[in-house]
Amino acid sequence: MLKKIYVLLFVLFGLSACHKQEADQRQEIRFAIAQAPINLDPRYATDASSARVNRLLYRSLVGFDASSKPVADLATWQVISPTQYRFKLGKTGRTFHDGASLSAKDVQATYASFLSLKDSPLSAEFANISRIQILDDSTFDFYLKAADNAFPAKLIIGILPVSQIAQGRDFSHHPLGTGPLAFVSWTNTLQLKRMADSQIITLLEVKDPTVRILKLMRGEVNILQGDLPPELVRFLKAQPNIKVTESKGANFSYLGFNLQDKTLANLKVREAIAHAINRPEIIQQALIGSTREAGAILPPEHWAGNKSLAPYAYNPALSKQLLKEAGVQLPLHLVYKTSTDAQRVRLASIMQAQMAEAGIALEIKSLDWGTFFEDVKHGHFQLFGLTWVGINTPDIYAKSFGSDDAPPRGFNRGRFSDATLDALLAKQDWQAATNSIHQQLPYVPLWYEGQFAATRADIMQYAPKADGNWDDLANVVRTASTKTH
Repeated sequence: MLKKIYVLLFVLFGLSACHKQEADQRQEIRFAIAQAPINLDPRYATDASSARVNRLLYRSLVGFDASSKPVADLATWQVISPTQYRFKLGKTGRTFHDGASLSAKDVQATYASFLSLKDSPLSAEFANISRIQILDDSTFDFYLKAADNAFPAKLIIGILPVSQIAQGRDFSHHPLGTGPLAFVSWTNTLQLKRMADSQIITLLEVKDPTVRILKLMRGEVNILQGDLPPELVRFLKAQPNIKVTESKGANFSYLGFNLQDKTLANLKVREAIAHAINRPEIIQQALIGSTREAGAILPPEHWAGNKSLAPYAYNPALSKQLLKEAGVQLPLHLVYKTSTDAQRVRLASIMQAQMAEAGIALEIKSLDWGTFFEDVKHGHFQLFGLTWVGINTPDIYAKSFGSDDAPPRGFNRGRFSDATLDALLAKQDWQAATNSIHQQLPYVPLWYEGQFAATRADIMQYAPKADGNWDDLANVVRTASTKTH
């Protein structure tokens, strides 16, 4: 497989070498991504690409420090009482891309709009808000129905202009925020403009990993990040005009179950599947070196992380025993849904081969991203694979496993329900809650994917982050015009 990839790369690159291309005279920076964003309205976006772009288009009241503790972004805050929080906007980040000024009225309108957004997956997050009282243009109070000492960490929604909300603007395709990048156009590519210097940055969807590499080598794109198998990362490292930077990751990959399925509702079956996956082997074969096994959504170094969670060891004999104890006839046939991304299909294929040793016949159904994600949200699956990206707060456990948090209210896509866990989540006892989740297996934790970025030699000030965000697009520099041969 690796030899075929290398041969294809060298042949195709060689065919293109005789054609000289003048670099874009405007010094446009082109970023090749595996999956285009779906929705640029911060009140709706849940896919990774949309969330990463929205971090650049909008500013939020609150951000996070290196240890994932909430810190001021647009506003500082103080606790007036357990149900009253006072926020004060700072001086920076308060100009919308159309020139209008951001005020307390925009904050109020943004969060008040969730009351009328019946189909927003984030609406339940703010159901505890009783009202928002404006004190002046920069100061406002949030009043809560019930005390919530983690409330500030939830205020990470990009602020929208009240005038455009009132007019019914389609932010999903025509975003307008106060972030470092502004929306320009979105047809086949998404074009953004950096407010500080008018630098044009274009996001180009290139689903095929080999084609992404070829475009980078030919200078048709300047940056790519993630979504490549390790052999192609090694290939890029050997190229003289390409820089590859790697870092440890925090994005959590998992295998999800539909617990409405009678077979998968049996814990012994879920345990059998967990023991049928050889995570270290998958990491070694198909993921970059900084990838590590995972035990829960939040990594152990997070302030709410749980270092005590032991991985489910690969043991196909135990898997077969558990399936027999569950009364399942072997081989057990299951359908696993994933996207058509080549790396995701490859990972699924490795799991398929491993599970076969455990008496599980895994059928892989790969779908285009939009169809796949809709199926997951609506519960149309037995098994699926996804990655949580950019998660900073432990309330993700309540959203993902709370009995009342099935879509569209929350992210409990497997429809897991357990009253004991609900009580632990309500008490915010994250250690006990993650222990319970680990034992009951509403999902199989897989790994935290390592991060890497590959850039042309003339690209400076761009490096991957632990959560895979694209924040360095606010700082990246292309040093000079070049020619590719």
